[in-house]
Amino acid sequence: MSLRRLARSADLVRLRNEGYEVAVDNGHLVISHVPYATPDRTVAYGKLISVLNLAGDETVRPEDHVVYFDGATPCDQHGQPLRKVINNSQTFTLAPGLTAQHLFSSKPAAGYTDYHHKMTSYIRMLAGHAQAIEPQATATTFPVIDVAEDQSIFRYEDTASSRAGISAISATLQVSKVAIVGLGGTGAYVLDLLAKTPVGEIHLFDGDTFLQHNAFRAPGAASIEELRSKPSKVAYHHERYARMRAGIVPHEYHITLETVAELQDMNFVFLTMEGGATKRHILNKLSGYGRPFIDVGLGVYQTAGGTLGGVVRVTTSTPEHPADQRRIPCSDDDDNDYNRNIQIADLNMLNAAMAVIKWKKLVGFYADLEEDFFSTYTIDGNHITNEDNR
Repeated sequence: MSLRRLARSADLVRLRNEGYEVAVDNGHLVISHVPYATPDRTVAYGKLISVLNLAGDETVRPEDHVVYFDGATPCDQHGQPLRKVINNSQTFTLAPGLTAQHLFSSKPAAGYTDYHHKMTSYIRMLAGHAQAIEPQATATTFPVIDVAEDQSIFRYEDTASSRAGISAISATLQVSKVAIVGLGGTGAYVLDLLAKTPVGEIHLFDGDTFLQHNAFRAPGAASIEELRSKPSKVAYHHERYARMRAGIVPHEYHITLETVAELQDMNFVFLTMEGGATKRHILNKLSGYGRPFIDVGLGVYQTAGGTLGGVVRVTTSTPEHPADQRRIPCSDDDDNDYNRNIQIADLNMLNAAMAVIKWKKLVGFYADLEEDFFSTYTIDGNHITNEDNR
């Protein structure tokens, strides 16, 4: 990734202008070609890596004083390890293709003022010993600057993953194309959760208008001006999440018998639509295409005591473990309780969270020891069931 989006950060610009080989990789600041002395008293070159703290496209003062080092054990000019700097030595997987062998810890009394101060301080700790062996050794190579656009899907850097140390695990979520069929309450929350993952494209399918009642079971807060403009659901949510990331692909129409073929190219499909014969057709087509999908559903009813009860459901289907379609209600009967669902934001949110958690299990982000393919949450008693285990 280039530093074009971070050009407003004076400390990073200063590092680059001074000739350091600077890059940003999955929320980490990386400086390459840092000279250091090896145990056999030769000069080698490694990488210094620090987690970045950002506010938008600008760096803020580093929250910690540690850095990672990708290289052999750094030593003084006599071949003795720099034990006052090395805090821990092991293999650290920081992000896909970004590893380190050592963790350094050296904290000035007042901390580091910015990333230029932090990184150059550590460079001096290493380079001084290397230059005692080879005076020409330097970290300032003045490389040719690549001005190409970076390849991140996000408008700004994902520092949440790097701060938590899970950038490498988050890479499992880099699925090419995911579809959300239906942007009602649950579908909108599925989008909210997926938008914060590195999925390449999120395709939105819905032909309905975003109306006032939709605002009360959707993420965020719609303005009265937005409601008066009567945008489509797809347009409303596309505008919201396109602020954060690229790859939100709007389709202002329903998936029907005529358009279902568009799901054939998807890597995964979230079915967050109502039932009916069309839905049954979609289920059959997805199975025929060999496409994995998750279907969600709410069954909420009013009890005799005037309270609400019901069940939240997630049904998963993969080519290796096709869903039992009897688990997925598809009724056109207006008298069926399933078609009179009461949708409430907290239950829509829970339904979406259960679905996205299951998807994250399928791609290897979360552990999945039971490998269940049918889950329900019952409001009364907080009961969670897991069935159809592999």
